[in-house]
Amino acid sequence: MDIRPLTETYAVSPQIHPADLAAVKAAGYAMVIDNRPDAEIPEDLQADRMRRAAAALGLEFVANPVIGGALTEANVTAQAAALTAAKGPVLAYCASGNRSSMVWALANAGRKSSDELIALPARYGYNLEHLRAKLDLMAKRGQG
Repeated sequence: MDIRPLTETYAVSPQIHPADLAAVKAAGYAMVIDNRPDAEIPEDLQADRMRRAAAALGLEFVANPVIGGALTEANVTAQAAALTAAKGPVLAYCASGNRSSMVWALANAGRKSSDELIALPARYGYNLEHLRAKLDLMAKRGQG
């Protein structure tokens, strides 16, 4: 497991396993967001299995599947709602952490500068520069 904190309250990770959830909780995370569609992964990593394992440990679990190359406004809205509802730090995961970084950046447009929303994930090799115009537009419209 490779937790990559973008902020004090939000981290991303490549795919985690049910057995990793105890360490996620021990690291202080209160919510786990699954940004992988079930169609990408084997049954033992799918949302229902992860949800049950998280619940057994007292972790909140949200499934917000983001299809690679097809991130939607509904994904952004769902991620923002989960972050607002979280009762503590959040760990979001996908295949590499990139989609979880992208949906987080878009959910925070207008709350943080576009420079910061791009720079924080870049520390871990996630290049979100292609989102700059959209982040700027969303911030200008007050959609963040």
